[in-house]
Amino acid sequence: MYRSCFLLLGLLVLSIPAFAQSAPSDSQTLQALLSEIRQLRKDLQTTTVAAQRVQILMYRLQMQHAAVARAQQRVDEARSRLAEAQAGVRHFTAEIERAEAALNDGPNSIDSKQVEGMLAAAKRELEPQKIAQQEWETKEAEAVQNLRSEEAKLAGLEEQFDRLDRELEKSSH
Repeated sequence: MYRSCFLLLGLLVLSIPAFAQSAPSDSQTLQALLSEIRQLRKDLQTTTVAAQRVQILMYRLQMQHAAVARAQQRVDEARSRLAEAQAGVRHFTAEIERAEAALNDGPNSIDSKQVEGMLAAAKRELEPQKIAQQEWETKEAEAVQNLRSEEAKLAGLEEQFDRLDRELEKSSH
């Protein structure tokens, strides 16, 4: 019995340092886990912010693509209307030249009155066509300038998107 008490007392004395050593180890483990959780939280916040930036930039890119498409439609419309006005100018100019040539070729009084009427009508129609042509030339130039501006904005957004993509790629390695 004496021996068993002595053995029990010996084990108890030897186990006290073991308890003392396990407490700091648990504390160190908890500190390491806490540090890792904080780092994971920071990484998650960084990822969330990056994802939001990407979404915003993608939305802006989408909107800018639509703006470029609208600007291109305005350019196409202006060019189409300009071509119509130029065709009108060419048509009425040709009519005037034909009428003047007919008047110069032969002075037939019946036909000459009709030709003079056609000549006067063609001259009246020519002026609005010339005015329309000038207006559409101006509108086309403005539309082309607007298109270039929208394309420059799009290029800037695409560059920003590429830069963000490179940054995210670097941070993932």
